Amino acid sequence: MTRAVRLGPRSLLTLALVSAVGVVAFGWPFLAPPTSRVGTHAQDAPWLFAGLLVLLVAVVAAAIAESGLGPKAVAMLGVLAATGAALRPIGAGTAGIEPMFFLMVLSGRVLGPGFGFVLGNVTMFASALLTGGVGPWMPFQMLAMGWFTMGAGLLPGPERTRGRAEVRLLAAYGFLAAFAYGTAMNMAGWPFMGALASNIAFDPHVGVPANLARFVTYCLATSLGWDLGRALVTVVLTLTLGPALLRALRRATRRAAFEAQVTFEPSER
Repeated sequence: MTRAVRLGPRSLLTLALVSAVGVVAFGWPFLAPPTSRVGTHAQDAPWLFAGLLVLLVAVVAAAIAESGLGPKAVAMLGVLAATGAALRPIGAGTAGIEPMFFLMVLSGRVLGPGFGFVLGNVTMFASALLTGGVGPWMPFQMLAMGWFTMGAGLLPGPERTRGRAEVRLLAAYGFLAAFAYGTAMNMAGWPFMGALASNIAFDPHVGVPANLARFVTYCLATSLGWDLGRALVTVVLTLTLGPALLRALRRATRRAAFEAQVTFEPSER
């Protein structure tokens, strides 16, 4: 199976570092003890992490680009990102109907984890500009979608698992990853809630177990229905449209021959 991007050592290292910082950015409420000064910045810490993630995502995108993201792959990236951005507003605000997620799963599967990470970032950035959803949450959405799409490219057996077995595998991944994406985004926005606003808000003065219980309650109360809708839509679209779209993506990848070297010969006069 031809992949648009083969991750080299530099790209792997950069991606690992960005992911590590991303884990800290998402999970800092559970990593900082109650006595830490970080807790006193519960309202502005997400802003600081958002600015840092923008820079780090740009770095990892550049590193992956150096490992082989050629003109044909950039064209494919633009087409898929534009399609995903256009799909996102469909059903927005209605029970988690977000068809872009199934496209990210299939694209990551066919085009590989490196391309998938860049595609997830670019798609979410473009959709934020399209829908006006620009804010401190956007870098977190970009990173979470990058992980979501990259994960599909890391699923086992891309050369051997095809047909119905592959579609079922992608549907199962899409179902679980849709919940993981929602949980990550809940974690990014949760510290913005004031401790006095609700007994399920983040409280920097209590321990990890208490905050964990608050967070679980927050997820169940605010986003369980939305995440379930996103997961079910991803499964249905993957099972129904997945086989045809997988064939189309693989055919386009083979015809584009991303890994072929482009050479220019001097013209004879």
